[in-house]
Amino acid sequence: MGSQPAAQHAALSDFPRTYPRDDIPPDASGPGSVKDEFAQELARMAQVLHERPDVEQTAERFLEYVLAGLATSHASVVLTHRGGRLESAVSTDALVEEADRLQVELGEGPTYDAVQEERSMLSGDAWADERWPQWSAGMATVGLRSVLSVRLRTPSSTVGVLNLFDPAVDRFSESDDLTAQVFADHAAVAVANARSESSLWQAIESRRLIGQAQGILMERFDLSEEQAFAVLRRYSQDSNVRLREIAKRLIQTRKLS
Repeated sequence: MGSQPAAQHAALSDFPRTYPRDDIPPDASGPGSVKDEFAQELARMAQVLHERPDVEQTAERFLEYVLAGLATSHASVVLTHRGGRLESAVSTDALVEEADRLQVELGEGPTYDAVQEERSMLSGDAWADERWPQWSAGMATVGLRSVLSVRLRTPSSTVGVLNLFDPAVDRFSESDDLTAQVFADHAAVAVANARSESSLWQAIESRRLIGQAQGILMERFDLSEEQAFAVLRRYSQDSNVRLREIAKRLIQTRKLS
């Protein structure tokens, strides 16, 4: 899935205000308090995210809330896949895109460590961070120095990582980590559900295409349903092309090769 810029300037009044945790007094927890308002905003965010039709739009909307809530302008959401593979779902700008691309290309960086160590990664100066020497060297050319990587976690897995960047040194604190984790926890279930729904629709579409291709072969060569499927599978294996693509090609061209 390609990275798309998040609509970071649109109607910020619709999104949460900045809520620095250090500014919330201990007794400000009743109705109408800052904490109460924050909780309401999080509830609204969760509702909005569940209404998004796919993973990318869910991630984009989530970033809009984070940008407003943490008063930052450089961020991304990276999704996790089996085998430890990472995929950038959405980013705010080209600088963040490059920072994430370097992580994927080099196989190291705060996003990887956040997933593997199951905790947030905070760096006050990515250019000089010895935990990721290759990535740090690359970041010096990107222009972003502070980084905070926070997991999008469900009770059973890590579905992605929220990355926050800033050109200044020591921009993010442990307080920002706590606030970002609250946002991420509310978004994680919505992202996981969007991925599951997307996978379900892809599976349904694949079955539809394969069934249609089977019908073409059955009619043309007087084959049974099982025989037609065996033909499709053999062409898929021989050409090292996914069965769905073989079926789609047959439907479009009426040819298997």
